[in-house]
Amino acid sequence: MGSKTELSLGETLVKLGVLNKAALEKGLKEHLKSEEPLIHCLTKLKLADEEKILKNLSRHFKMPLIKLKEQKIDSQLIQTIAVKFVAHYKFMPVKLEGRTLTMAVSSPPDIRTQDEIRLNLGYELKIVLASRDDIINAIKKHYGLAADTIEKIMIQSGKSITIPAEDLSEKIEDIEQADDASVIKLVNQILLEGHRRRATDIHIEPYRGKMKLRYRVDGILYDANVPPAIKNFFPAILSRIKIMSNLNIVERRLPQDGRCVVKSDQGTFDMRISIMPTPYGESVVIRLLPTRMLYRFSDLGLDPNNLKILEVLLKKPHGIIFVTGPTGSGKTTTLYVCLNSLNTEKVKIITIEDPIEYELDGITQIQVNPEIKLSFARGLRSMLRHDPDVMMVGEVRDQETAEITTRVALTGHLVFSTLHTNDAASGVTRLVDIGVEPYLVTSSVEAFIAQRLIRVICPKCRMEDTSQLSEIRQEIAVCLGLGSPAEVKVYKGTGCEECNFTGYQGRTAIYEILLVDEKIKKMVLEKASSDQIKKAAMGSGMKTLRQIGWEKVNSGLTTPEEVVRVTPTEKYETGQVEGGKEPLPVTAAATRAPAKVTQPTGSEKRIYDRLSTRVPLEYSLYKKSLDSTEEEFSKTSKTVAKDISAGGVLFETREFIPAGGIIKLTMEIPFARKKVECLVRAIRVEEIKKSGRFNIGSQFLDIDSADKAIIDKFVQQEHGVMKKEILWP
Repeated sequence: MGSKTELSLGETLVKLGVLNKAALEKGLKEHLKSEEPLIHCLTKLKLADEEKILKNLSRHFKMPLIKLKEQKIDSQLIQTIAVKFVAHYKFMPVKLEGRTLTMAVSSPPDIRTQDEIRLNLGYELKIVLASRDDIINAIKKHYGLAADTIEKIMIQSGKSITIPAEDLSEKIEDIEQADDASVIKLVNQILLEGHRRRATDIHIEPYRGKMKLRYRVDGILYDANVPPAIKNFFPAILSRIKIMSNLNIVERRLPQDGRCVVKSDQGTFDMRISIMPTPYGESVVIRLLPTRMLYRFSDLGLDPNNLKILEVLLKKPHGIIFVTGPTGSGKTTTLYVCLNSLNTEKVKIITIEDPIEYELDGITQIQVNPEIKLSFARGLRSMLRHDPDVMMVGEVRDQETAEITTRVALTGHLVFSTLHTNDAASGVTRLVDIGVEPYLVTSSVEAFIAQRLIRVICPKCRMEDTSQLSEIRQEIAVCLGLGSPAEVKVYKGTGCEECNFTGYQGRTAIYEILLVDEKIKKMVLEKASSDQIKKAAMGSGMKTLRQIGWEKVNSGLTTPEEVVRVTPTEKYETGQVEGGKEPLPVTAAATRAPAKVTQPTGSEKRIYDRLSTRVPLEYSLYKKSLDSTEEEFSKTSKTVAKDISAGGVLFETREFIPAGGIIKLTMEIPFARKKVECLVRAIRVEEIKKSGRFNIGSQFLDIDSADKAIIDKFVQQEHGVMKKEILWP
């Protein structure tokens, strides 16, 4: 559009009251300088709001204002209108009816431009308005990322758009082409698009006759629509990436790793490049990282109880804290936050990593280098001679590293490291399987912290989800000690522009902290299984990953699908084990106010028959401070059970016991030859009116299967078995 037309458009905007003359003059100066349309210049300089401009122009010129994301665009139309016209005239084809083409523009085109489009395409035009970002995103979506850049490169190089069928690996790599400005622009567009999408990784993958581009956003991979012609320039793209990261552009048979720093308008970020040979060429993964790690404990997603536990652990003078989880679960970020909190002038901190993810001021960081035989084990030996107070070992992978790490902790150092396990309890057995003696584990390890990353519901499009299965709501209600499934609030994201219509925006972490106390140490020395260790830790108050996930679901932070996706399936998750009827050993919140007992709906059926009876029992409440390593129970009190089943007990107390409290019970079951001893968790608390007493509904946490069978047999044999369909066992 010519300057005279832009001046006329600007004067129209002044008449419409959208901007004043001073703003118009500034906009016109920028237009002459950058040769961009006046509306874009006004928006860029923040002299006027684009939406307000378009609404006024829509009324003035009688051009409809549309949102392209709400338009269904026929794929046949995209094939009919070549990308070179779309990119040159900066419009998006919307609809073709007969010989009339509806086209969306972000600035009304002048008569000359309209005539050129009519002449080249042979269609009559119907003009509609849309925002500039809407048009750019629509072109990317329907024509593919960087389609206009690829078109220009092909025109300049004299190549046809027809895609040959030969394999990418068979093409001769033209290194000179990587220096071409258009190829550089193409790579920059790929990187900037990843940064704009909040991607953590960019995957560039060659296959037979094609190239695939994918972005990992919030832990999930999404395909990027790219023109098929991009396959022709894969060798040039690869060479450009190798040059940026200082890798060998000739070597194509061996894996290579590199890094570089990239600047953009949004800031500076690091790129970690990994290249791996495949049958059809080299596959590239680029990890995008901020140059500075600015996370704090408040950013990690720790619940108050686990945050307090972690703060106590960080005050330990020596010992090992292991963070466990699969690749990409945020272990390194958690460790960096811990190190950052300990980083003072009085503390010497040394790390050995592979790779160094973030640069931390005041901390000495060592990069593992297998080529010169600098391994974790060798680096650890050298680190000791530098008199550190705190050390971090990026990962314990083998017996040598594990043994040195545990012995270093015994010499008075606080050590942080990671393991690849599914949960916290598996960290114990993993170390023993590697070859570490159990006595070294018990004397050096302070805690195992399992973690996962879950996607957060987009706050812009969050709404309550009433479609969730009743089984999910029932599990959450029991797990959190709620009165009924009706109290469970489940939310979801419907999808909007803010979250790119995924329903999620950003991620947070969930944690499972297993403290290696005296009970756990004894089990480690006895070489107990991870399931047994986990069960014992739950009995001592450990919240599992699943339970923390359900808490975040009920708070409206995430969805049940996310919790199920990232947390390991637990043995007692569904209310019974395979082939039996053993109930879920639920860990409820540590403290909850007394709740009134509510009657269930007809859909809430019991697993076990319940007997209304009076069985003598003794109970004591489990108590433990964070810095204590010994079990401690309150004074034993006597009472009677009012209702009993193989799932749990309802009994009366003089003292208030919070929901979630762990209780040791000793019951005298009639006709049994021994007393039944077990641990239960209070999941329902009811104050008995005007009596100063409480009814405690509890569920078994730790009970022998033989004792459970005794209770179930007693209930079945007794006269007057009642099948009360109530929520607490």
